Amino acid sequence: MTMPRPIPTWDLPTRLFHWLLVLLIANAWLSWKFADIEMQWHMWNGYTLLTLVLFRLLWGIWGSSTARFTQFVRGPRTLFRYLSAIRRGSPPHYLGHNPAGALGVILLLALVGLQGCFGLFTTDEILVEGPLASQVSSDWQGWLGGWHQRGFYIILGVAGLHVAAVLAHLWLAKDNLVRPMITGVKEPSQVPDGEAAVTAPLWLAAVTLLLAAGLVWLGINIWSLLP
Repeated sequence: MTMPRPIPTWDLPTRLFHWLLVLLIANAWLSWKFADIEMQWHMWNGYTLLTLVLFRLLWGIWGSSTARFTQFVRGPRTLFRYLSAIRRGSPPHYLGHNPAGALGVILLLALVGLQGCFGLFTTDEILVEGPLASQVSSDWQGWLGGWHQRGFYIILGVAGLHVAAVLAHLWLAKDNLVRPMITGVKEPSQVPDGEAAVTAPLWLAAVTLLLAAGLVWLGINIWSLLP
């Protein structure tokens, strides 16, 4: 008897985004706590995070099928039905993100994006100054800088809830969500019948990454030239 083939689920760009986001969030703290006095390491980490978030937003429009927002962003009613099914121990299977995972994705993209943007306007008024700090008043610098500090802990809280949800899903639904995000495939029993991801070409991911990096660079430099 032939074994059923694993079902392609997550493309390489989406998986790399996921794990790079984890590493860069950790590096954001390390580069703030232990970096050089002018915070260059921290700043470049922030630019990279902004590029990564913008890449994911663009990839969510024209990337592989399971990466697209139209595939996994659903309304609150679907989320509540899914959570009720989880409590009963019989949740429906999804090829990509389930409704709870989708909420986590949207929250983290929004929070990390805002965190990076706030950092652009932050200054300690001595040695460290974000590239756009001079474009706003000192009151705005203080407000944005305060939220830049607090925002990291909010991100940690949401990330912790995300991890807890993954563990709860493993316990209640007996469904491992981490392995497919590493291997890119799910077992047939984990997906609706007949579904498989439609994978976008890697060259499109490379072009999207270059576009995201260019837009971040262009946006910062144009804004810094404004009177």
